Amino acid sequence: MPQRRAFIHQATVFGALLLLAQRQALALSLSSLSNADASSGVKAALGKGAEVAVALLGQPGGFLDNPKVRIPLPGYLDDAAKLLRKFGQGKRIDELVTTINRAAEAAVPMGKDLLVGAVQDMTVTDAKNILAGGDTSVTDFFAAKTRAPLSERFLPVVTQATEKVGLVQQYNGFAGKAASFGLVKKEDADLPHYVTGKTLDGLYLTIGEEEKKIRDNPAAAGSAILQKVFGTLK
Repeated sequence: MPQRRAFIHQATVFGALLLLAQRQALALSLSSLSNADASSGVKAALGKGAEVAVALLGQPGGFLDNPKVRIPLPGYLDDAAKLLRKFGQGKRIDELVTTINRAAEAAVPMGKDLLVGAVQDMTVTDAKNILAGGDTSVTDFFAAKTRAPLSERFLPVVTQATEKVGLVQQYNGFAGKAASFGLVKKEDADLPHYVTGKTLDGLYLTIGEEEKKIRDNPAAAGSAILQKVFGTLK
C-alpha cells in the first residue's frame, strides 16, 4: 500500500510538471509573436469561423439536420411529447421541432454583422487570451461580446416563426405555471427565449469548431498569417 501511494504521488507530481512545461512552452511561443501578428491571426481565424458558421447554420437543415446543434424540445415538453405521440399527436410534435429549428436557421444570418464587428473590435489582449485559452476560449469571447445584442435581434424572428404553431401557446401557458413550482427552468418556460438561447449556443459552438480546425491544421487555411500564428502553437 505505501508503494502504491508513493507511485500515485509521483505520477501526480509528474503530471503537474508536464502541464507546467506545456504552459511555459506555449508562453514562449506566444512571446515570439508580435502583437500585430497575434491580433491579425486571431481576427482572421475568428472572422473566417464566423462566416463559415453563419453559412452552415443559416440554411435549410443547418440546425435541423445537424445533430450537434439540432434544437430539441425543452426537457419537460420533450417528456410530454412522448405521451402526446401515443395519442396520435406525433405530426404536431414533429411540426413544432421542425419549426423551432427553422426559426434558428432564419435568425442566424441576421447576426453576421455583429459577429464580424466583435472580431474587428478585438483587442490584443483578447487575441492572446484566445490563443492561450482552452477549447471554450472562442465561445467565451463571442458570448461575452455578442450574446445580449444577438438575443435581442434573434428573439423577434424566433417568436414570429414559433407563434404559427398552436402548441407553442399551450406550452408557454403550461410551462409558465410549472416554472412557478420549480418544475421547469425559468429560461425554458418561454419557448421563443429557449430557442433563441439554443440558437446562440449552436452558433458559438460551430464558430469554435471552425477555429479549432485552423488550430489543428493552419496550413490548410490558405492564409500566410493564419499559418504563421497558429503554426507557432503547434
